[in-house]
Amino acid sequence: MPSMPSLNLRKRGIAIAGSVAAVGLAATAAVALPGNGASSAVADPNAKAVVASADAQASHEASAKAVAAKAAADKAAAEKAAADKAAAEKAAADKAAAEKKAEAEKAAADKAAADKAAAEKAAAEKAAADKAAAQRAAQDAANRSEQRQPIQQQAPAAPSGSPQEIAAQIVPADQLASFDQIISHESGWNVSATNPSSGAYGLAQALPGSKMASAGADWQTSAATQIRWALSYMNSTYGSPNAAWSFWQANGWY
Repeated sequence: MPSMPSLNLRKRGIAIAGSVAAVGLAATAAVALPGNGASSAVADPNAKAVVASADAQASHEASAKAVAAKAAADKAAAEKAAADKAAAEKAAADKAAAEKKAEAEKAAADKAAADKAAAEKAAAEKAAADKAAAQRAAQDAANRSEQRQPIQQQAPAAPSGSPQEIAAQIVPADQLASFDQIISHESGWNVSATNPSSGAYGLAQALPGSKMASAGADWQTSAATQIRWALSYMNSTYGSPNAAWSFWQANGWY
């Protein structure tokens, strides 16, 4: 029995081998020839069509797989590109944030340095102003002190002359006549006059005479000292020599 034509199915892929073989077997008819008891295989006229259809299906499946593989590859490439872009954008954002942070830190440091410098300058200026103000205040105080100090005046010349002349230099003019009357009656203008019974002493007959030490240590011999004491006594006791003379006239003493 002659062998059947073989179909080369390897080129069409392992996936369709079984189906092609089945189709080929179904399309082949075994016809027995009379006389020799042998049978010969005659190819079915539809076998080629079946094989062509299998080839088309295999090509379609291969094309579909290629399309799917390309789509998967494109998707993977797109995902990788997106991931790379996201990573690049994140890196750029991180870099920008770091630069911004560095700029902010630098600005803060610059501001702190400027504030410190300004504070130090202000403190120095204030210290200088305070020092200048203190100096001005000290100078003003010195000036005021100088202004408050009395102008040194030439000391008046010591009264001189007779006791009456000295009295005219010490006693106010409108009181001098009354003062003269009292002293004339008490001592006759004798600086050393002493009352033998009472011990009253001097121009004004002070009792005791040592009272006049309040006007000067030379009260025993100085007409000026005795006159100053007498004037002070009349003013403090009667208000004035005029009032003292009025009292003396009424009482014979003062």
